[in-house]
Amino acid sequence: MLLGKKFALLLTALLASAESLTDKATATVYTKCVAPNTIALTFDDGPWTYEKELSDFLTNNGVKATFFVNGDNYGCIYDATIVQSLQYTFRAGHQICSHTWSHPHLTDLNKTQTALEKVLGIKTPWLRPPYGEYNDLVRQTAYENNKSLVTWNFDSLDSDGATAAQSKGYYDSQIAKHPADLIILNHETEVNTVRQVIPYVVPKLKAAGYKLVTVAECLGGQAYSSVASFGSRDSTWKC
Repeated sequence: MLLGKKFALLLTALLASAESLTDKATATVYTKCVAPNTIALTFDDGPWTYEKELSDFLTNNGVKATFFVNGDNYGCIYDATIVQSLQYTFRAGHQICSHTWSHPHLTDLNKTQTALEKVLGIKTPWLRPPYGEYNDLVRQTAYENNKSLVTWNFDSLDSDGATAAQSKGYYDSQIAKHPADLIILNHETEVNTVRQVIPYVVPKLKAAGYKLVTVAECLGGQAYSSVASFGSRDSTWKC
């Protein structure tokens, strides 16, 4: 009888907790573009070694892309060479967004935001959750941090071991289907993506009539909540 009462109390508490969670506001999740005939090329897990090279190729071909960056994944966002690369990419007009601090978990959103404010002077309203995974708690956390979630509706599978030839084939299949819009997942940390796949697909996407834009443009939103000057390095610039 006592166990039955304890179980009933536990069940009541769990239900109340679940109800309180679902009652809370949650962030909007975007999986595809709103603007028709647009494609947003996105690149995750940087900043990294190949970013400037990728930025130059995109800029030279009239393309603006979106970089979802970590604070401390492949490299520390405060490292001098990475700061230079990220600022270079930002100056080129590409959009910079948050991909959390170290990728494994949706934690330290404020830590990532602080880094972006110091390095670039920006506040971004856009967040890509690790692995594109989210639930009500993740959406609630994003909402409390004034961010919308952005995933994708086409994955080049470059980070899952796809060869350059395979990624090109996946792109070719999508182009043949000619969907109305795409948010495409790539990774700037994959050298084959930077040097083989993107140079191959950009002309093809353009020839198919798509406009290659940033996530903010494809979703009809603002790239940044605020923009200020780059910060000055001090003792807090460390991971």
